[in-house]
Amino acid sequence: MAIDDSLKRRNFLKAAGGATAAATLAGCTGGNGEGEATTTEDTGGTTEETTESQSSGGTLTFARGNDSGSLDFQNTTSGEDAKVTNQIYDGLIEFEPGKTSLKAGLATDWSVDGKTVTLTLREGVTFHNGDEFTAEDYVATYRRFVDKDYKHYPGQEYASSYGPYALGDWIETVEKNGEYEVSITLKKPYAPILKNLAMFCSKVHSLSAIEEYGKDLSKNPVGTGPFEFDSWDTGNQRIRLTKNENYWGEEKAKVDEVVFTAVGSNTSRAQTLLSGGADIIDGIGAQSSKIIENSDKAELLEIPGINVGYMAFNMSKRKEFRNRKVRRAINYAVNTKAIVETIFKGIASEASQPIPPSVMGYNENIDPYSYDKEKAKKLLEEAGYGDGFEFELATFKNPRAYNPSPLQAAQTVKSNLNEVGITVNINQQPFNPFLDYTDSYKHDACFLGWMTDNGDPDNFYYALLHPGVDRSEVPDGKDWINPDNFDSVNTLNVAAWANTDFMKLTEEAQASYETSKRKPKYQKAGQIFHDEAPWVALNHAKALRGVSNDVEGFTVPPIGGPFLNLVSLNR
Repeated sequence: MAIDDSLKRRNFLKAAGGATAAATLAGCTGGNGEGEATTTEDTGGTTEETTESQSSGGTLTFARGNDSGSLDFQNTTSGEDAKVTNQIYDGLIEFEPGKTSLKAGLATDWSVDGKTVTLTLREGVTFHNGDEFTAEDYVATYRRFVDKDYKHYPGQEYASSYGPYALGDWIETVEKNGEYEVSITLKKPYAPILKNLAMFCSKVHSLSAIEEYGKDLSKNPVGTGPFEFDSWDTGNQRIRLTKNENYWGEEKAKVDEVVFTAVGSNTSRAQTLLSGGADIIDGIGAQSSKIIENSDKAELLEIPGINVGYMAFNMSKRKEFRNRKVRRAINYAVNTKAIVETIFKGIASEASQPIPPSVMGYNENIDPYSYDKEKAKKLLEEAGYGDGFEFELATFKNPRAYNPSPLQAAQTVKSNLNEVGITVNINQQPFNPFLDYTDSYKHDACFLGWMTDNGDPDNFYYALLHPGVDRSEVPDGKDWINPDNFDSVNTLNVAAWANTDFMKLTEEAQASYETSKRKPKYQKAGQIFHDEAPWVALNHAKALRGVSNDVEGFTVPPIGGPFLNLVSLNR
């Protein structure tokens, strides 16, 4: 039985300046069993590309809904932070702009053979502090993220849950073989390993920067990327980056500076774009998308998003949510169709399962829960909650791609559940404190969502719904865990759900490099998810960007990015 061809060693043609040329790797898994990427590789959503290779100069302003919380990719789970750190840092492997396939980064060549991953590193690369990049830097980066015995480990409160999820849970050792080769030994065969190495959390720190800054890397990033960190005005929520004149890659930045700024309101952000105060914006809702579409000063770009928006039930805190009938009742009571059609008008579709249709393992036989108040009331009565109950729904203030209008959506849920006797109290918070709140399981229920890190179904099913503990540690007769009883849990699973049948399927799917074996396991996992209902699966949203007419070369990324070194300004 053939395994995915992307795991085999490939040599990458070298162009002038040491950059890679035409050869690229396909993603780790495929939708047709032949090893293609999990989504269509060329996703569109691109402005006209400039034919000029030299710098256009100027300052590119990217407006978003919220400021960053940290500029250390090992200290965050936030996509807002990744937008900035992806400009500063490189990984061993990278995603192709506008595609889901992989390309060479700081590694020029790699192979996967069972439990062994071997990577040949690029020579002649320097960090922004002038240090040469070698295998020692990657080994130090890895150990700082996951090795609690390493002298530079920043502590469990600082290192994000991405450390164990993306790397530590699967890797036995990382060793350097000379200055420019790294060997990774896996604990078991692990299908998403190459895509995990391309994720935003798997970039590379400088060893000397680790030694110099420690936790202060969160505000003093030092990478090898096309832009260098200049300043962060937290009071005005503005981060300024400057062009790295010594960037190793062929695609050196075309603009002199990038400024990330925060504008909380979707409509205000769209108006900022049209007035010339921003060149690119994201976090676009239905109303703001119409503003951009009706303008002759900017263009609305869109591609199918690889994401999910959801409302999770915290079973570790609320006994009501430990009853499957209650969870299913709420699914029937929440009118997800109305949320999609009236709030997310035209920019999202209803979800029936965690993964969207473009991802391998999508189960076409599962439909979204219908809106059925009578069925919801009947289930609540059977569960012993016919008189209803009260709970808090925590949500974030700033728009996210998977939920561009969180307060409106929360108010709809509140109204829907009130009709079946359940009282909802909305607790809305700024995004970064909100993530801390849900990571520590202080919520009753919460709105959250996920924009894929790598396009693999594992990045949804395991990342969001596996508790990160051994199946034997799940208490008998329960389908949830108490996070306080474990030294380490997957805090991305904010429902604290622990269904052992589901866990077994996702673990088995990880351990095979054959798409034909993985795909049916994810389809079964999707059915268990739907039946057990640890969430209300809300929607899959389009990826939207507003782009000024002055911008050339911008591509809406389905994964990673934004690739701002490719962007030039025509003004």
